[in-house]
Amino acid sequence: MEQEDRRYIVQQKKIAAGDEKPPVFAKVMRSKEGAFEGVSFIKSKEKATIMTVAEADQAIAWALKKKPNAKEYETKIICVGQ
Repeated sequence: MEQEDRRYIVQQKKIAAGDEKPPVFAKVMRSKEGAFEGVSFIKSKEKATIMTVAEADQAIAWALKKKPNAKEYETKIICVGQ
C-alpha cells in the first residue's frame, strides 16, 4: 500500500515588505467530517498544516479566490525541512 506524500507547507511573504516581515504559513480549516473549509495564515511554522502537493494547491487556490489582498503576497509550496 502506497502512503500519501505529506511533507509540504504553504508559505506566504509580503512582496512589498522585503526582508522586514517574517513569512506566514497556512493552517487548513476542516469540518468535523474532514472536508476542506478554508485557510488561515499563522506565524508559527510548527503549527502549520503539513499536506500533499494537491492539498497545498487547493489551499493556494482558495486563498487567491477568497482573500482580497492575496495579490500582495508571494505564495509558494515548500518542503517541511526548508
